[in-house]
Amino acid sequence: MDYEAPKEPPKIGISLPIRELKEDIGAIKAFAQQADELGYTHLRVPDLVLRPNSRHLHEPLISLAYVAAVTERIELVPSVIVAPARQTVLLVKQVTTLAQFSGDRVRLGIGVGDNADEYEALGEDFHSRGRRCEEQIRLIRELWRDPEVFFIGDWHRVMGTGLNPMPRKNIPIWIGASGLPAPHIRERIGRLADGWFVLCGPEDFPAVKADVDRAARRADRFPITLGTEAGVAVVGPRESEWQRRVAEWRRIGLSHICLRTLGAGLTADEHIAKAREAWRIVNET
Repeated sequence: MDYEAPKEPPKIGISLPIRELKEDIGAIKAFAQQADELGYTHLRVPDLVLRPNSRHLHEPLISLAYVAAVTERIELVPSVIVAPARQTVLLVKQVTTLAQFSGDRVRLGIGVGDNADEYEALGEDFHSRGRRCEEQIRLIRELWRDPEVFFIGDWHRVMGTGLNPMPRKNIPIWIGASGLPAPHIRERIGRLADGWFVLCGPEDFPAVKADVDRAARRADRFPITLGTEAGVAVVGPRESEWQRRVAEWRRIGLSHICLRTLGAGLTADEHIAKAREAWRIVNET
């Protein structure tokens, strides 16, 4: 399948390696500032509240509020917030505040997650998370659009109230799903999202994108307006192929690519050096 390539080359961002930097707040600051100064267009941070398998993560919205204060240009991308595990109105207020304090540098990634224990601990239902996420997106958009919202859904009731302050500009909502997204998730992306995180390989991308595009057309949307972003690890088992992978995604015509320095147990200084090296290489090819 042929693709209509974006008019501009893909935006190159990087993941904040917050899992491996752990409590080294100085290193988190230094990495974010280095990415900003180099010219990476966006910085991604994942979401995890509890710690299955002892994984370590700081809360992403608070982390990005800190990053916003020490950077100037880089876009801040929580990716992805497990939205159905959170209170919708509080989540939208937090994201709106982050956008205000960062100078409108936020792109919101959301998904439904797969950690039933986390849902239970947060007092939310794991089994209805997909349908609830769709309702959340509709409510979030209304809260960002209208100063006075009247919304009655299956899980939400907002009657004659709204946000203050309102967002100064549109905050994009992107959807992420692990691996090959199921057909209903592809449909959700095409119908509701401003873009999607591509978590399949280039070989599976055409079929997934075709489904997303069909869903967008059925919803009277233009598929070309939906952003696409893939992650590429520059260290670890696939380090030898990362440049080829970036070239492949560029050829396909994604709007965004996100590099990752996670996965090789690097020190803080090594993470920063690898981010600097990858930026140089990706801009020379």
